[in-house]
Amino acid sequence: MNPTAAFQKLQDKMPEHSHVHARAMYDYCLSEEDRGTAQAQIKIVRRVCLDAIRAGRNAEEFRELLKRTYLFAATDDLDSYMTYLEWNRKAEDKFYLPRRKVLKRVVDHLQGFVDGTLDEFFISMPPRTGKTSLLMFFMTWIIGRNPEASNLYSAYSDVITTAFYNGVLEIINDPNTYHWKSVFPASSVVQTNAKDETLNIDRRKRYPSLTCRSLYGTLNGACDCDGILVSDDLISGIEEALSKDRLVSAWNKVDNNLLPRAKETAKVLWCGTRWAEIDPIGMRMDLLINDSKFRNRKFEIINIPALDEQDESRFDYPYEVGFSTEYYHQRRASFERNNDLASWMAQYCGEPIERSGALFTPEDFETYNGVLPPGDPDRIFMAVDPSWGGRDFTAGPVCYEYGEKIYVHDVVYSDADKSVTRPLIIEKIKAHNVTAALFEANKMTEDYPDFIEEGLKKEGYRLSITKRAAPNDKAKEIRIFDRAPEIRELIFLDNGKRSKEYQQFMQNVFAFKVQGKNKTDDAPDSLALAIDMVRGVRTPIATAFKRPF
Repeated sequence: MNPTAAFQKLQDKMPEHSHVHARAMYDYCLSEEDRGTAQAQIKIVRRVCLDAIRAGRNAEEFRELLKRTYLFAATDDLDSYMTYLEWNRKAEDKFYLPRRKVLKRVVDHLQGFVDGTLDEFFISMPPRTGKTSLLMFFMTWIIGRNPEASNLYSAYSDVITTAFYNGVLEIINDPNTYHWKSVFPASSVVQTNAKDETLNIDRRKRYPSLTCRSLYGTLNGACDCDGILVSDDLISGIEEALSKDRLVSAWNKVDNNLLPRAKETAKVLWCGTRWAEIDPIGMRMDLLINDSKFRNRKFEIINIPALDEQDESRFDYPYEVGFSTEYYHQRRASFERNNDLASWMAQYCGEPIERSGALFTPEDFETYNGVLPPGDPDRIFMAVDPSWGGRDFTAGPVCYEYGEKIYVHDVVYSDADKSVTRPLIIEKIKAHNVTAALFEANKMTEDYPDFIEEGLKKEGYRLSITKRAAPNDKAKEIRIFDRAPEIRELIFLDNGKRSKEYQQFMQNVFAFKVQGKNKTDDAPDSLALAIDMVRGVRTPIATAFKRPF
């Protein structure tokens, strides 16, 4: 009797929860020559084992057999591989199983790469929901299945590619945590190069089993990819997304440097935050969807937003490794307060939003690496738009003036109440040796600078403090628009040199619109206030204190 018929006979006559029959069915799977048939049968054995374990019948024997079913299927079935790889880990330490209810959908599509049903796959998920870790697991499966193929992983920075490279090596080389060696017992890492971020399985090859390289690194000649090409977060964030020139530059890098590394038979996986319609992912999607020359290219697009149709979290994983509905509601509220729902939509909903009507874009501004010009500045001053907390932010750039050039070297930007922001401003003034400060004040904040003055005086520090009445919202918008040319002449820290506070400050600047309602405009207003200090605009309320040094 052939294995298929014998398997079917055992299945038809199998007593409930019989370990002997289940083991015999498993043995027939081992002897089945047709791998597709064997894979289908092993899943039947797996269901028998799970039912028996749930019923408490011969649980230990069935658990051991269950483990064998996952090992049997692991080389061909990604879901089985992901499960078996972490078999001995504690439930709360496992990556895949706690997240499987969401990630299984992605895994099924990744399976399509090896089953021949997909050529390209686009996936968008919120930050820290397991996407990049899933790609690491997937890549260890790919290079274990076919060590002769060359695979390429690319992202916007070397930091990301290095982390990915190290993660893949950890999964392969740590037998105490992962069972990669059990799945691929005849394979091993024979060559690694941390500098070039390459590794070879089984033998040294001109084009490695895996190459990790940033989009802006040396791609030419680095890899002739005939396996899987993975692009993961090719856009660094909101600032790059707001610049059409930088988006075009990124796509040119992808189209001229990255995609040509892939042979015609290679599969392409696109992952990342959809910041803009014309980001590299969007450009590639447009080609596949709208250009008839790509009609034979098999592709799928999946976007998994943070919140479902009931406004509840899709990523509320067990063991507190995910994110609750409350967490996502709080994140959304934070973006709303900062008038930056576009970034919420991009990062957490997978929907690129074009920011029309923005007064400032990243390409407007000159930046520097944090190193100020030699010599003492002509003046160090600070302009502060204070608030009591709540909906508004306290915003204040610390400016270093060298002739006609003004460097925004630091900022205060916080929606905390005055008990937090006033001491913070005092510390910034002292840290930078600020010699002059202008505070905008309304009825609520009129005594705000008085606290600053008293606090500094107690520490023997004096400076010129000026107060000015705050305009209404309309007058404020007009002032920002009027000062925009000079604001564009300010010099800001490079994106990679900014603190989180500084980055949020800049996001608020870029979110300001000439038309439409601005929920918060505190950052651009504080810059307009700084320009007034440069212009020497007269103010209605002033008290001066000379610094004694």
